[in-house]
Amino acid sequence: MIDVSKKSPTLRIAVAESTIQISPATVERILARSVPKGDPLEVARVAGIMAAKRTQDIIPFCHPVPIEFIGIEHKIVESRVMLTATVKGIYRTGMEMEAMTAAAVAALTVYDMLKMLDDKMEIESVKLIEKRGGKSDLKTRVATPLHAAVLVLSDSVSAGKKSDASGLLIKDMLTNSGIIVDSYEILPDDRAAIIDKLRDYCDKSRLDLVVTTGGTGFSPRDTTPEAMLEVIERSIPGIPEAMRAYGQQRTPYAMLSRSAAGIRGNTLILNLPGSKRGVQESLDALFPALLHAFPMMRSGGHENPILKNSDD
Repeated sequence: MIDVSKKSPTLRIAVAESTIQISPATVERILARSVPKGDPLEVARVAGIMAAKRTQDIIPFCHPVPIEFIGIEHKIVESRVMLTATVKGIYRTGMEMEAMTAAAVAALTVYDMLKMLDDKMEIESVKLIEKRGGKSDLKTRVATPLHAAVLVLSDSVSAGKKSDASGLLIKDMLTNSGIIVDSYEILPDDRAAIIDKLRDYCDKSRLDLVVTTGGTGFSPRDTTPEAMLEVIERSIPGIPEAMRAYGQQRTPYAMLSRSAAGIRGNTLILNLPGSKRGVQESLDALFPALLHAFPMMRSGGHENPILKNSDD
């Protein structure tokens, strides 16, 4: 199975449709409710619902998913029975296979109930009509390149006693998200120096994004969030809330993070933990949804040509 543990749960919706070609005489039997085995459409509805809930048992690499809703609708158009399955759930992966399994089994049920009446009957198609939710719905490619700085804050790294891993990981993850990293620097945990550097990034370099790592713990020298508070004009509480919520699903130590986020001018500043794992999980929690902040900051509302849809 594919590892989906890094993904965040979102509302997933999938719609699938199956089509069965039947004879006009069979249509009349359905409408007259004179099929010997009973009403094929209502039985197909129940069969489709049951099948969706058992998808994980028959499709080998399909994840078990918490289904919140299954609906099976049917209609007869000329000599075709059309069955539409809708499946919803809040999870890390989609509901497409559940919807298609429901539509397929519903069609097979109709076929089974009508085969004694119609030997020319044919299941013409089973196909996915729509899927929503997850990263495929988010705008993840930057049309107008964003420019960023990565700032590593650590006494030991700046003194050469340790090598940096977290800052380099941030660089790689930003680059993979289409963001240009103009600056990568290492500073000691000096509050005044941090303030000056953040102001320089915002006011002189006019970068779109500044990501810091380190200085969010409890030691007397951990003052990155306090330094940022002296720089920003507005805080964004939802960003650290998202990071901590994501982290707490993986380790209780996430509650100890003092990560923060805010805006100065048109620059978004993020304070991430100093550990490589903390950085990885924080950025997994934020991207690609974080990119939506930039058109909002540029007064573009919720739709702006700065971003374009990804087909990935």
